[in-house]
Amino acid sequence: MEKKEQLYEGKAKKVFATENPDYVIVSYKDDATAFNGLKKGTISGKGVINNKMSNMMMQMLEKKGIPTHFVKEIDDRNTVVKKVQIVPLEVIIRNVAAGSFSKRYGVAEGTQFKAPTIEFSYKNDDLGDPLINDYHALALNLASEKEIETIKKMAFAVNSEMIAFFKKLNIDLIDFKLEFGRYKGQIVLADEISPDTCRFWEAGSWDTTKHVSLDKDRFRRDLGGVEDAYNEIFKRLMGD
Repeated sequence: MEKKEQLYEGKAKKVFATENPDYVIVSYKDDATAFNGLKKGTISGKGVINNKMSNMMMQMLEKKGIPTHFVKEIDDRNTVVKKVQIVPLEVIIRNVAAGSFSKRYGVAEGTQFKAPTIEFSYKNDDLGDPLINDYHALALNLASEKEIETIKKMAFAVNSEMIAFFKKLNIDLIDFKLEFGRYKGQIVLADEISPDTCRFWEAGSWDTTKHVSLDKDRFRRDLGGVEDAYNEIFKRLMGD
């Protein structure tokens, strides 16, 4: 399958048409952004890690009964995926208080929740991706009631599978962002699963004031060792 014209370029990926109207090629970049694009930089090798990790996670989730956009990996940075219509909702699942949740509600980072939480934000860069609820999503015609319920169910299922998966790698899944798309009438998991979209902490370190981040927080917060963190995640995934 070959790349045709470029259809889209985002903060971390480019999307190209193919000879098959049902499929596109996603090409992962090393560009890094934070705070809705206000902070920009480069994380060397990130595109390769995010591509391969996302593909591995998508295939694992497919085997667990969660439909995804994944078709096949072409090479280190390029993957064929189904051409979905993205639902303009970012879905955030949180297991432990961190990041914007802690700032918003005054909860100390590392506070474990009694149950996972879910948040929706409206995917709109001009508005700064504001938080919305189910009723807002319906009022704005972003998704149907049935689609929202399907997305919620799938998101919590992804969370359960990923918690167990990463626990075996001595990694705690603190929170993460998902996106979903419509493909031939079905809601499928889309976008990516990577240290760009997940908050990973070294197992057990979330209950201290000095947790060990293995994700893009190292870039956001100028903690240093950004490439090392991405490579460490990848090394554990590969079983090295």
